[in-house]
Amino acid sequence: MSYSQKLLACASAVRSVLPDPEKPGRVITTVDKLERTNRIDPLLDGLRRGIQSVPLGDETRDFLHGRWLGHPVHPVLVQVPIGTWLSAAVLDLVPGKRYPATLLVGTGLVAAVPAAVTGWVDWAEMRSPQMRVGLVHAAMNSVAIGLYAASLGARLRGRHLRGRALGYAGLAAVSAGGALGGHLAYRQAAAVNHAEDIAVRTEPGWHPIGAAAELPIGQTVRRTVGEVPVVVVRESGGAVRVLADRCSHMAGPLSQGQVIDGCVRCPWHGSLFRLKDGWNLGGPATAPQPAFETRNVDGQVEARLLH
Repeated sequence: MSYSQKLLACASAVRSVLPDPEKPGRVITTVDKLERTNRIDPLLDGLRRGIQSVPLGDETRDFLHGRWLGHPVHPVLVQVPIGTWLSAAVLDLVPGKRYPATLLVGTGLVAAVPAAVTGWVDWAEMRSPQMRVGLVHAAMNSVAIGLYAASLGARLRGRHLRGRALGYAGLAAVSAGGALGGHLAYRQAAAVNHAEDIAVRTEPGWHPIGAAAELPIGQTVRRTVGEVPVVVVRESGGAVRVLADRCSHMAGPLSQGQVIDGCVRCPWHGSLFRLKDGWNLGGPATAPQPAFETRNVDGQVEARLLH
């Protein structure tokens, strides 16, 4: 067999194990089915009510959501257990590294606690398809935590071979959980800023909103700035406030929300945004709402994106 024929045979062998680019892979189709199934919805509802009933207080929940950070804190925290467990797996291949590997496994278990807490708090504010995938994501991570706890116990009893085997099993489980977490973030857009594209979609300059006299005082009204839906509120002093209508948390319609003390509350999950500048005063939203400045031209209200 010639060299070129060997290369062709090698390329053919590689293609045979790669997914067919013209067909969805088994992983994608399996997770898509999980998104659509409603068999576990009664369990989802019970878990969600249980998490939301925990008396944490609004400030604590906002802290766990990551409002102070400007984006969810859960993806930041998961780096620690994943990193320590991966490092332990590498050290398990190196002779004489039993103690540091054991220390890393234990560190990962401690770090998994706040990561899990923030994950569950975020999960309770998701849509049903996201919650279905998120529940399996959490289940895989729980299996990983159990395996690593068993691994740590075996290592501390001097059963290092068993400890390493359990550690590698835990790494496989947390890797599967991480893949589902990636599906949640990048395919289902869970906990991302759903108003991030407003600056791109909004044409520069002033856009007509409508007659000021047609806007009820203290009530939300849905209008459009170009092709961008916005919520409009006329205040008692005559000022007209305009925010992007789709909530940055889960794209809930703010135009169906409630006006409270110069703010609008999302009707879906209760995020609170200040009308004058879109700042998020209460979660679960972690990003502010795009705001528009307004002017009155001969009784007609115009708006443009506030930069």
